[in-house]
Amino acid sequence: IEKIGVNDWLEQQFLKPASNYPVLPFTAYVQSDTCKSSGALPATDPQNICARDSYTLFPVQMAFLKNALTADDQLRQRVAFALGQIFVTSGAEINHAYGMSRYQQIMIDNAFGNYRNLLQQVTLSPAMGRYLDMANSNKPDPARGISANENYGREILQLFSVGLNELNMDGTLKRDAAGAAIPTYTQERVENFARVFTGWTYANFQNSAPPARNNGVYYEYPMLPVEANHDTGAKTLFAGKVLPAGQTATKDLNDALDNIFNHPNVAPFVSRALIQKLTGGDPAPAYVARVAAVFNNNGEGVRGDLKAVVRAILLDTEVRGEVKTAAKYGKLKEPLLFMTTLARGLGGKNDGVYFRGQLAALGQSLFNSPTVFNYFSPEHQISNGAVGPEFEIQNATTSFNRANFLNAMLMGNGFAPDTSVDNSVGTYIDWAPWQALAATPAALVDKLNWTFAHGTLSTTAQKIISDAVTAVAATDTLMRAKTAAYLTLNAAQVQVER
Repeated sequence: IEKIGVNDWLEQQFLKPASNYPVLPFTAYVQSDTCKSSGALPATDPQNICARDSYTLFPVQMAFLKNALTADDQLRQRVAFALGQIFVTSGAEINHAYGMSRYQQIMIDNAFGNYRNLLQQVTLSPAMGRYLDMANSNKPDPARGISANENYGREILQLFSVGLNELNMDGTLKRDAAGAAIPTYTQERVENFARVFTGWTYANFQNSAPPARNNGVYYEYPMLPVEANHDTGAKTLFAGKVLPAGQTATKDLNDALDNIFNHPNVAPFVSRALIQKLTGGDPAPAYVARVAAVFNNNGEGVRGDLKAVVRAILLDTEVRGEVKTAAKYGKLKEPLLFMTTLARGLGGKNDGVYFRGQLAALGQSLFNSPTVFNYFSPEHQISNGAVGPEFEIQNATTSFNRANFLNAMLMGNGFAPDTSVDNSVGTYIDWAPWQALAATPAALVDKLNWTFAHGTLSTTAQKIISDAVTAVAATDTLMRAKTAAYLTLNAAQVQVER
């Protein structure tokens, strides 16, 4: 970036071929006896490997970490990770590796695409269909006391598009004459959207259409409509839009997604959510407004162009220029990003195996969000009143675990390859470049400062670290390098991005 500038780097990243998830083989919904984990067998036994690679998210997590640590298309990977934290699914429900792999690929495919297309693919994803109960949600049957399942109809509004309350273009709340927030939708509106999303089921093994009945769980292909199970009554959506009676499931779904996508809340709601994930947890309203304007029109009359939105987020005046020092500015590095920052900054080998295990201890088990609201709330506030989402999982336990993680990573001798994992290389840091600077502690600390804190470590902090390094025998260059790295990476200026 320093050589070619941010603009050219972005354009290069937009053109990089995607580093995709592996197409993992189908596994039956119910585990066979020969594919169940057994503590009586070694980890390398084929039965345990089968259970791990088929009925946990292990291979998907490994693929993600490999790409996050080594892939050329870092911007796509980063945006896809952000989108996956908006369109949440979880291994708490989707524990079949091939299913989660297909779902996360949607984020890769659409990272620089159009938000309307992303909404469509997520809505018809069998993983989302299972997670939020749209799959096999059938039309109401009053005589039997059956209503359309409201889960997806509610969450597509609350979490994926418009949010709970009406917004100004800058993301601030619109208020009524009494000063109260104005709800974006009512329970009646949720019920109408729930009826829109009836009649969809899992594809079958041949992906033949149309299915004649509800199918069992199958994640290979997008969901398909069963017209007999779709509610064909009229439905009233946003802005008084009425879907007439008698439409097909596909027509109702497409019309409803258009209706949602064109709601005025979508631009500020989605823009703010992506800003929070990519640059800062508490963005200024003017920043949100500038990005939302690009969401509404990319300059060529196109709405929802995520490439243009990402460009606007990363090139905005709020995040470019001199280092920002305001108390409420920036974002805490969530555990995953903290780990990848360390690995990429220090160099060495890393297959992701050790990182995967440590993420859970830091409150962010990869692709295992505890709720549909992600690992942390986008509205979580810290003690100074700023919105700091990632701080919700930064408590006494996870704070100590961060320090313990650093101690294990930096003060130990690395972690050997896992013999149960193909092509495992283990986790090792290349200390040689840092040892080469150890004779001059100030130079070593300066290099770490610019590598991890963009030069924001205070003079006082640099001196404290430099003095600690100086206290180590000059002949022990390895310990000098490790001490400097440990103290630098524990610093607040490194753990909080600005």
